[in-house]
Amino acid sequence: MVARPTAARVRLAVMNLLADRLAGCHWLDLCCGSGVMACEALQRGADRVVAVERDRRVAAVARANLAAVARGLQPDGSAAEGPRFEVHGAEAQGWLAPGPAARSLAPFDLIYLDPPWPAGLHVPISGAVAAGGWLAPGGLLVWECPSEALAAIPEGWVSRPPRRYGGSTVLLLEQEGQPVAPHG
Repeated sequence: MVARPTAARVRLAVMNLLADRLAGCHWLDLCCGSGVMACEALQRGADRVVAVERDRRVAAVARANLAAVARGLQPDGSAAEGPRFEVHGAEAQGWLAPGPAARSLAPFDLIYLDPPWPAGLHVPISGAVAAGGWLAPGGLLVWECPSEALAAIPEGWVSRPPRRYGGSTVLLLEQEGQPVAPHG
């Protein structure tokens, strides 16, 4: 499997959209690939980052990248007492299934979802996020998806206006009935 990293322009746009929410947040990166978005979240002040990637070789790359970022954030270059991160080598929907180990990690303030685009996983994974209570009240589920084939917004979610960056579109989703977060 080859990871398709998020383009630098999209990374910057997403981080700018979420800037006021990143400091101290709990970030979940589903289908994380090399972990570039999780690394960005750590660099911008996330307190805890959890990344999930089904390909164990790619997950190992994400783990190494996050460890390097965490070390770089420490004055002495160590990983001690820095921001917390975990990388799980698992398929996202299966990882989100109810279970005591994973449930101890919830809820998350920001959940980033960028699955392999042809797989059609945005809607089913969003359903698993909602069903499992993974998103904190007022939190956001952030989709990166292909501009030419946006998935339908699933039941129970409300989308802010989409933002297009060439071939990628970013959607910020909130759960219906939850407190509305400030718009970025």
